[in-house]
Parts: sequence; structure tokens; C-alpha cells
Amino acid sequence: MADGAAGIRYPWDTPPEEGQAIEVADGVLWMRLPLPMALDHVNIYALDEGDSWTIVDTGFDSKRSRAIWEGLMAGPLGGKPISRLIVTHHHPDHVGLAGWFQEAHGAELWTTRTAWLFARMLQLDEQAVPRQETLEFYRRCGMDEEIYNERKSERPFNFADVVAPMPLGFRRIKQDDVIHIGGRDWDVHIGNGHAPEHATLWSRDDNLVLSGDQILPSISSNIGVYATEPEADPVADWLESCERLKAFARPDQLVLGGHKLPFTGAPTRMRQLIDNHHGALERLVGHLDTPKTASECFPPLFKRTIDKGAYGLALVEALAHLNHLYHVGLVSRTLRDDGAWMWQKIG
Repeated sequence: MADGAAGIRYPWDTPPEEGQAIEVADGVLWMRLPLPMALDHVNIYALDEGDSWTIVDTGFDSKRSRAIWEGLMAGPLGGKPISRLIVTHHHPDHVGLAGWFQEAHGAELWTTRTAWLFARMLQLDEQAVPRQETLEFYRRCGMDEEIYNERKSERPFNFADVVAPMPLGFRRIKQDDVIHIGGRDWDVHIGNGHAPEHATLWSRDDNLVLSGDQILPSISSNIGVYATEPEADPVADWLESCERLKAFARPDQLVLGGHKLPFTGAPTRMRQLIDNHHGALERLVGHLDTPKTASECFPPLFKRTIDKGAYGLALVEALAHLNHLYHVGLVSRTLRDDGAWMWQKIG
């Protein structure tokens, strides 16, 4: 199946059914777990170690996810234990069951230091209502008043809702490590932008790449700024990562990402990921001929109507692109009386 863009191909038209697996390479299984959101799945991979398995990422922690995993372990994984868990980054659909695998199944957790610190910190930081800093952040973004009034009194999303308690102890993955997994040696290359210190793994022995959410086909990974670091510039981090990682991309590589379908044509996709954000930034600058809030910058970035379900992710991504333009000196900002930043093109 072709993507329509030259160079990108999908060897499998359809993903594995729930509780099933597809062997995408010798000793490498592709599975899926459901997510209760618009992006309704996360891809999971298992690599055969002979007498056990290494798995890459986990899905959310829920009764349904645990039941699916129990079925996978008894079925496609043949009853062999899971000895090691590699988490590519700290987002809950990737780290959600890490603590369960450690405590209930004795798996050793391997991940980057930043991913572990963020995941464990956020799992412990449970809130009944949004903190004042978060509400001020929403105001700075010019959040829609109706949505703001709903969110200020409702329980926010908490990592603890979908991430199992994480015990102390992990093994660090870092840039330039070489890790032996499933009979292959893998080079670790770290990405940023979507998540800090995001691990990607590139096989030395064949054409496989475990890319997590750093390299996805057909969709762009969310790049957002949050109340934890409101002046951050993750767009710069993302573009730097893409420029650096594209040097390792080959047309024949089978990229096994965290969402959508495995694909080949990594050089083409890396160019797209870079060009897409440069294009979005150019459109955004043109949109800022008059002062606007972050919430008024959806049209040039997304070119579609943003509903309530996608509003939060759209807002933090709009701010990320505005912050980048501000940091490189292309836009200015002033504080409106109601506390919202107003952004405008310089010159």
C-alpha cells in the first residue's frame, strides 16, 4: 500500500486484531492496545530473547489493558516471561503499565533518565482540580471562556489515572548506547520535541528501527508547551532532532512506530516532518499581521476545525509554535488586560 507521497510504503494494510500479533521480522512481533481517545491505539513490540521477551512500550494502565496483556502473554508470546521492558518516552500510553510489569512480572525497566523522572514525578502528582499555575497558563493562552470555565472546576487528567505506580529502580538508556535485543545490536539515538530525551533504536544487523513517537507516518507527533515550562521551545528541539536523525535514515528501513502502520521510506518521511513544521511556521507568521492569542492561531496551523476533544492538544501546539517564533525574533508579544498574551509579527 502506498502513501501517495513518493518513497513511503506500508508492507501491512491492516494492524493486528486485539489480542493478536503480526510477525514483522524474525522474532519481532507487532501488537496493539486500545486508547480511549481520537488516536485510539498504541503499537507495542515484542522481541524474542529465546527463553523470554523484551517488550517495547506498554499502553495505558487499565483493567482492559491488563486483561489484553494477559491474553497476549498466554497466546502470541507463548507463555514465556517478559524479562525486560524498554520505554521509549514518558507519555502514559507508552509507560502506563511499566510499574505493573516490574512488580507483577519481574521485568527490568530500561528507559532514558528524563523519561523515568518525568513519568515517576507525574504519576505521584495527583490533583483534584487544576492548580492556580495551570489556570494562569490557560489565561495566557487565551483559552476559550466556555472551555476555561469547565476546566477550572473539573478534575484534570492525572497520570495516576492511567499509569501504574512505579517502583524505584530502572536502567538508563542514553545517546550512543548499543543494546543487544532480540538477537540484534541496536544503536540508541535520542530525539526531543515530542517528549524530552525520547529513545529511538536503530538495528545494526538488519533494517529495523524502533521509533516510538519520534518518527510516525501520516500524522505529526504533538509538540506542546505546558504550564510546567511555559517558555519552552520544543519546536526547535524537534527540528534539531529531525535534522540529526535523518542522517541515519535509509529507504529500506522498516520503521516500527508507536502509532499507525509500520512503513518504509524513512528519508522521505524525515524530510516531510521537517518541511511540515517550517510550512506551519511560515503560515503562522503570515497570520500574525494583527495581534492574536494562541487560541486564535488554530486555522493556519491545523487547517481544520478543532473540536473540544482536540482543543487542549491544539492549544499547547499553537503555543509551541508561537514560542519558537518569539525565541527566534520573528514575533513580539504583549499582555492583554485579561492576562492573555497577544502575539504579532515584527515588521
